[in-house]
Amino acid sequence: MIARERERPQGNRESGARAAGRIRIVEVGPRDGLQNEKAVVPTELKVAFVDALSETGVDEIEVSSFVSPEWVPQLADAEAVFRAIRRSPQVVYSALVPNAKGLERALAAEAQKVAVFTAASETFNRKNVNASIAESLERFGPVVAGAGGAGVVVRAYVSTAFHCPYEGPVAPEKVRDVMLRLLELGVDEISIADTIGKASPPEVRGLLELLLHDVGPALLALHFHDTYGMAIANALTAWEEFGVATFDAAAGGLGGCPFAKGATGNVATEDLVYALRASGAEVGVDPSAVAEAARALSGALGRPLASRIGALPV
Repeated sequence: MIARERERPQGNRESGARAAGRIRIVEVGPRDGLQNEKAVVPTELKVAFVDALSETGVDEIEVSSFVSPEWVPQLADAEAVFRAIRRSPQVVYSALVPNAKGLERALAAEAQKVAVFTAASETFNRKNVNASIAESLERFGPVVAGAGGAGVVVRAYVSTAFHCPYEGPVAPEKVRDVMLRLLELGVDEISIADTIGKASPPEVRGLLELLLHDVGPALLALHFHDTYGMAIANALTAWEEFGVATFDAAAGGLGGCPFAKGATGNVATEDLVYALRASGAEVGVDPSAVAEAARALSGALGRPLASRIGALPV
């Protein structure tokens, strides 16, 4: 299980700066990257995408989502993808699950880790999962208990942690409240998400200064979208000043959010890795290999990808 550090809170930037050890990259392209695409990518291409990513050095790949196909038809083949991928012993293969039924499907598919999702904004949560924040947290109880009984790690996403497309700026205290309630449920890792890609380094500082009074940086991951071109600056702020060392990213800058109009893709994995390495971080990921894995999808998507490194001559 992922270690919690609630007993060693980091209440200021200096004490949490530049955590020892390497950066962990959670590659979310196959799930978060594809769920908002208009085109449905064939199963065999998804499998090839995951297999290629498995050779890049990323620590975890979020393979798919076990939500209802009516809600996310792009990921209706989750079981088929999990059955067909070639698994590397160096990679954790995870899946998003909405409820106990989704967990049952994920366990049957031998997902090694599952993720649940809520938000810091009531309006966004209702648009996204048709439930209040409190109701969504109640649904997580059986998921966390069931995953724990199966020895499977549970991650929780907190969406709209900085800005909401419906409510505007989100108070850091709301994010902290959701985080603490998730910890009470027993989740192992919390991914703080800038869902519409509008956060800035000062906002990242303000939120982390608050959250790190209650948890250590090892408990947190950060999930930045790049709508306003600030994702890499935000990630560097989180690592250099607070020691957060787990980042979600999507090969090629894939992604978006069907419930956040105008939000563009996740920060491109290859671009983020390059920036972190250039800043002195230890990252065991090959950015060129990530870019190559993403290029194989561009034809099926019918559009160029957003990665800067991916746009360079091969």
